[in-house]
Amino acid sequence: MLTALLIAPAIIPDQRIPTSPYRNDPRRAHLEKFFGARDCPARALAEDFLVAADRHGLDWRLLPSIAFVESTGGKAYRNNNIMGWGSSRQAFTSIRAGIHHVAERLKNAGCYRDKGLKAKLRTYNPSPAYAGHVMRVMELIGPASLNGQTTAD
Repeated sequence: MLTALLIAPAIIPDQRIPTSPYRNDPRRAHLEKFFGARDCPARALAEDFLVAADRHGLDWRLLPSIAFVESTGGKAYRNNNIMGWGSSRQAFTSIRAGIHHVAERLKNAGCYRDKGLKAKLRTYNPSPAYAGHVMRVMELIGPASLNGQTTAD
């Protein structure tokens, strides 16, 4: 009996690898186009920005815009911190971990919770021009609502 099991052909169940729900998301295309046109490494992180924003109810353009302002979309950063979190002193185990950490803090931390977009940005960086700069980048990326996707902020 054992011999029969060893020589019988292995039957592998049909396991299809699921595709990402963001694969054909128009927001992803906008992020990839925006970062790609500027030769930014953050182009490869488009899906991570969307997952983090959707998970925490943030405008889908906010996190990539902060990353663009803070590190030129991943061109200049340290400590896996393309978001400039903690004046770029905060270290993360990966760039993705940093994106998700910042998203969670922007949604749940007391100093950000229940604030609108401008107020969140003023708290993130109190420089008078900062909020306007990030919001202009958000406009360059694309409209707030794409193909049924809406934003919280």
